[in-house]
Amino acid sequence: MTYRYDFAPTPFGDALAVFSDEGIVSFDLSETADPSVPWLLEGISSRLHATPEPDPGAADELAHLLDSYFDGERVQFDEHLRFDWRLAEGFALMALKTICTIEWGETLSYGEVAVLAGHPGAARAVGTACRLTPFSIIVPVHRVVRSDGTPGHYGAHPERKRYLLDLEAQRR
Repeated sequence: MTYRYDFAPTPFGDALAVFSDEGIVSFDLSETADPSVPWLLEGISSRLHATPEPDPGAADELAHLLDSYFDGERVQFDEHLRFDWRLAEGFALMALKTICTIEWGETLSYGEVAVLAGHPGAARAVGTACRLTPFSIIVPVHRVVRSDGTPGHYGAHPERKRYLLDLEAQRR
């Protein structure tokens, strides 16, 4: 298996996109202004047990989809991209695939996702799957909210979750 990477722009900064021979394997928003810092690649290399090679242009299609999404178009990323789910397994994988079915502008609670994923009572596990997703934005974990309807967190950036929810709410 070979892995390659490129960067795709978002309103939050450039994100690291890693691809395998089977599809996109990771899309990670950087926590720093410089997404090229070595620790980003070290983290994904450790999880993949391989070092991705730079491939300028590999994320062009994804960047186009992201531009459309942030322009308010209803983009269903899993309809346009092949996902390589190797970094998710077990219930987390089931939860993330369930989250992909949440429609643009809609939300479900962590508990509702757990029920749909076949494990009622696993709301906390859904939260963990959302927090650890290998696919920021393109698997819409931002559409999963607390049972009282409040957004909750989005990693260390709840303002990003609010931005994404507001973007979708404006274009219903």
